[in-house]
Order: sequence, then C-alpha cells, then structure tokens
Amino acid sequence: MNFRRLGNSGLKVSALGLGTNAFGKRSDRQTSIRIIHHALDHGINFIDTANIYANSESERIIGQALEGRRHEVVLATKAGLVRGEGPNERGSSRYHLQHELDNSLKRLKTDYIDLYQIHTFDPYTPLDETLRTLDDMVRSGKVRYIGASNYAAWELMKAVGISERLGLNRYVSIQTSYSLADRTPEQELVPLCQDQGIGIIPYFPLAGGILSGKYSSIEAVPEGSRADTDPNFNRFLNHERLALSRNISTAAQELGCTPSALSLSWLIHRPSVSTVIVGATKVEQLEENLQSISIPLDERQLEELDHISYPFRYGEPFAVYRLPE
Repeated sequence: MNFRRLGNSGLKVSALGLGTNAFGKRSDRQTSIRIIHHALDHGINFIDTANIYANSESERIIGQALEGRRHEVVLATKAGLVRGEGPNERGSSRYHLQHELDNSLKRLKTDYIDLYQIHTFDPYTPLDETLRTLDDMVRSGKVRYIGASNYAAWELMKAVGISERLGLNRYVSIQTSYSLADRTPEQELVPLCQDQGIGIIPYFPLAGGILSGKYSSIEAVPEGSRADTDPNFNRFLNHERLALSRNISTAAQELGCTPSALSLSWLIHRPSVSTVIVGATKVEQLEENLQSISIPLDERQLEELDHISYPFRYGEPFAVYRLPE
C-alpha cells in the first residue's frame, strides 16, 4: 500500500480509503465487518463514515469491527447534514456539532476522531462559530484533524482565511465528488488545494459504479446494483456517462485490468489527491479495487484518459450535497 500525507499535515493515509455508506444498508453487519478487516489486513488505514450513514448504523458497525484494532486506523466521520426534524438537528452550529461528536464517539466506541469533517457548508451559521468549535474539539483531544466536505472553492478559502486570522486549526482536507465522470473540481477547487496544501478526498470515484462497466444501457440495470436498490440513482445514468464507461473499459482491457481499477488509479495520480474513498458491499469488490494501487500508468495512458474524459471538466458536478433552505 502507498501512503500519502493528508494535505500539508503530518498524518499519513493510505492511497485507497474505505467508504462505508453502504454498511448497515446494502451490506449487512457481518459482511461489513469482514470488509473492514480485509481492508485493514491489506494496508488500508483510512476509514470514512458519517453520523447519518444508514441511520447511524455504519458508525455502530465500524465501532464493533475496530475493537482491538482502533490503533491501526485513521478514522474519519462527518456531521452537518440533516439529522432529524428538529430546528437544531442539522448544520454546523456549536450546539449541533458538539452533540453529534459525542454521539459519534459512543457509536464508534472510541474517545477520539482522527479526522472530523463538516459534511456540507452551512450558510446559516457564522463560519467563525463553526471553526472555533472545531478548534475547541482539537484542543480537547476529542478530534485530531479537521476537514470539510461539499464546500465550494470560495467557501473553503473563506474558512482557511478565517482560521489563519483567528489563529485556529484549519481544514487539512476537502471531500468532493471527483472522477473521470466528474472533473469539475479541476476548475477551481484543485488549484486552491494545491496552493493551500489541502488534501483532496474524492467520493463517488466510480460515479456510483457507472465507471465499473456494469451498466450496458440506461434500461439494463443489473440486479443488486445501486440503480436497482436505489431508484433515485437512475437520475445519474445518461448516454454520455455510459459512453465514457465503454471507453474506459476498452482502455482497461488493453492494460489487462478492470475498468474500476483503472478509474481509481487515474484518480490516485491526480494532483493534491491524498486518498480515494471506495465503497464495497462484498470482500470481492474491495479486492478488485485494491488492484488500482499497482497499475503502472505512464504519461501516454494518463493523457488518453484525460482526453476521453475532458468534456466532464465542465457542466454540473456529478453530485453535491447541501442543506435544504
């Protein structure tokens, strides 16, 4: 396994990280625990979750799986998206974040979070309130590093500026949708992260499985796939993305690897990317994705992938999560 610094921090994370959105939902408890242990046994040390994943079941499963192995993991979780119907059950106010952190610690069966992330920008809470709260969490020892997620470039830069002006701990990372099917971060976010030393943590690196080659057409949805189990996912399927998937499959065949591994390897080679989050609903799927670490992409192959995916630098992001108005 290759390890990189998370942004300009001294924290080392595996080039491939484990996403756990499906744990407790599309992957049952026993299978999820096997996936976590397989990831640890094969060098993955970064595990990412959130307080809302599978109605908090993801955190509970991770807490059980890491008993006796907590020291092996860089554990990341998030808060800030809608948690319930109450007026303070969302956002990044001091009230909400402190409550959610304490509950996450209990579910994860730990007394500290390695990377605590704000799940999305909160336009209704002053940024200095959020950043002072996070700084207090770091100083208390409950949190070691802080990161953002789903921030626009200007929102992230504003947060960095406030942290520097007030002498607070600053964000070391940003989670964003980033893949061969979504290169929109390269317009503003990637240059910002390169300049400010912020690590990028891509989510949806396979565009929800579209780049894996499993979807042959909009109508032909494989049984058990995300599009099959979550009808809302079908909005992501279109002819342009399926055409890109076919081109990636052709390139992967020439290299003797899977389309998923090739797509992940391309992301691992991108500037400022610290770790790429990949989900899995079975051990075999994780095993396939681990191949991405050892694919030797040369300059010509990288240029070919850049060329076939170039149109996806523009237009709308594949996904972004914001607070409702």
